[in-house]
Amino acid sequence: MAASPPPSASPGNIKRIVAASLIGTTIEWYDFFLYGTAAALVFNKLFFPTGDPLTGTLIAFVTYAIGFLARPLGGVVFGHFGDKVGRKKLLVLSLLMMGGATFAMGLLPTYASVGVAAPVLLTVLRLVQGFALGGEWGGAVLIVSEHGGAEHRGFWASWPQSGAPGGNLLATGVLALLAGVQSDAAFLAWGWRVPFLLSGVLVIVGLWIRLSVSESPVFLAAQAARQGRQEDAPVVQVFRRSWRQVLTAVGTRFGENISYYVLTSFLLVYVTVHLGLAKSTALNAVLIGSAVHFVTIPAWGALSDRIGRRPVTLIGAAGMALWAFAFFALVDSKSFTVITVAVTAGLLLHGAMYGPQAAFISEMFDTDVRYSGASMGSQLASIVAGALAPLVAVELLKDYGSSFPVSLYLCAAAVVTTLTVAFARETRGRDLTRARVESPSGRRGAPLPAAADHPA
Repeated sequence: MAASPPPSASPGNIKRIVAASLIGTTIEWYDFFLYGTAAALVFNKLFFPTGDPLTGTLIAFVTYAIGFLARPLGGVVFGHFGDKVGRKKLLVLSLLMMGGATFAMGLLPTYASVGVAAPVLLTVLRLVQGFALGGEWGGAVLIVSEHGGAEHRGFWASWPQSGAPGGNLLATGVLALLAGVQSDAAFLAWGWRVPFLLSGVLVIVGLWIRLSVSESPVFLAAQAARQGRQEDAPVVQVFRRSWRQVLTAVGTRFGENISYYVLTSFLLVYVTVHLGLAKSTALNAVLIGSAVHFVTIPAWGALSDRIGRRPVTLIGAAGMALWAFAFFALVDSKSFTVITVAVTAGLLLHGAMYGPQAAFISEMFDTDVRYSGASMGSQLASIVAGALAPLVAVELLKDYGSSFPVSLYLCAAAVVTTLTVAFARETRGRDLTRARVESPSGRRGAPLPAAADHPA
């Protein structure tokens, strides 16, 4: 007789789990984005000094990209143990690693003090950040997805997604506050260290909250079912029977990743170096846009519960392909109000891709490989998309002196996601306790059955 499925979390319990995931992901993204913002404004001067501002920024963004290179490795390691021993333990470990690396960055000596050792140490800590974040995303969205039922999974799972703009909002806000109350000299001398050291306090709060949540009941049921059974490592199983889903996850995240880093990290360089405006202009525009982004991501997730993951994602991807050209035209106005509108509208379209993504990718994989599959798909995309986005954009700007090639790059990335999702299979309503089955005809776009994905 088939085992009964694990019960869904109660409304009060799911809210507590969502809150724990949201706070944890916000802290981890705060740490990760803090580096990207500092790379655009501070590290190019203190750790990678050169005669050309764009060259120094480009070198700083290289170390920024190195953090992405460690993310797939983190996804493999955290995914393996997350599928073997549980989601909760690995989420606690990722938070400790990320927070410790960020705190240590705030204590680093600069190039003027110790020479080449400064950028080397900074790069090592960036690798630790990337490794930790590689395991964070999959665990945070899975522990929410696997606690709740199918009916509102898109909404609940989208809240950890809000941790990305939440972390960016927090990082940008702290830097904007310090830049506003300090002189440029004071900010470069010591003010930039404050947000990094603040991470130590945030990690303590996040750790206390994360330790209070329960393990995923879906994982516990799957773990009990395979007790005593010899199986290949989850990563081997993923590539053996779920490689199509991994590629779909990569394509789904491709345009979303590139657009986000162009709209936020690269914008800081474009506004300050190319347009010659004050850094507060870009920081405050991103601050306002991130606040709107934070509250609208769950709305997109909720809409995906009503009309499907694919239609909502397609709204964002197709819209971004068009907005890529309007965005820089508006930013070139040099008006703070218009720049803010450009960033906010872009992040709204990004949210349509990002909101349903947690449920969409979680529903692609079976429980015994879900952490590995979701992490690998998302983190492979981070290398080919997010890691390179600021580098490619800065290089295009440096070579052509115009934003038009960057718009083409952004548009092409959005088209990749549009085509990927157009040919993907709808996953809304899938019962995560049951094994995924492929349509014999290979037909795409039909939803998976809510209660009978596979014979019991």
